Amino acid sequence: MDVTWLQQVARSALEEDGQSAVDVGLQVTVLGGAGLVRFSWDAPFTYGRAGARWYLSHHALARRLSEHLKTALHVYVFDPDELEQVMAYGNGRRVGGELLRYVDVDFDESDDEAAFEKLKAKWPLGHLARVLGVAREELIRLPRQSMVLIDLERPLTPQPLWKLLPESLQGARASGMRLAV
Repeated sequence: MDVTWLQQVARSALEEDGQSAVDVGLQVTVLGGAGLVRFSWDAPFTYGRAGARWYLSHHALARRLSEHLKTALHVYVFDPDELEQVMAYGNGRRVGGELLRYVDVDFDESDDEAAFEKLKAKWPLGHLARVLGVAREELIRLPRQSMVLIDLERPLTPQPLWKLLPESLQGARASGMRLAV
């Protein structure tokens, strides 16, 4: 994947979602061993609980990438106090998804921690983690991993995306990578 192409797709997706590319970056995070790539915005409108809410309905990047890359992309939202959502896109169209509000969960508080962990594995993020071949907690911690920031305003030299990754992750450039937004 060429970084100048990714930059162009990202700018178009932002515009479609009603945002300007001014002072916005695209974060690319790779979980090397799992071959998982995460794309997310580095912008004021995506941080905190308001950011989670923004991601609930703004999926242009995932839709566009799924169309061009001919692979499924998953959009996930995790608000640890209120909800989790997973949406899947393939060939430019929504192909699935689920929203879980924690207030709707029927859980017997007398059950032990192991029972609660089994329940969470069935929730949207638990299911996505299984699909991606990682633990639910790894998926939740993914935003804290090493990442590359692509400035959407600065012209870049055409080059493969993997060349921007930290050296320790450059081996993760093999095909079969799974993508999340």
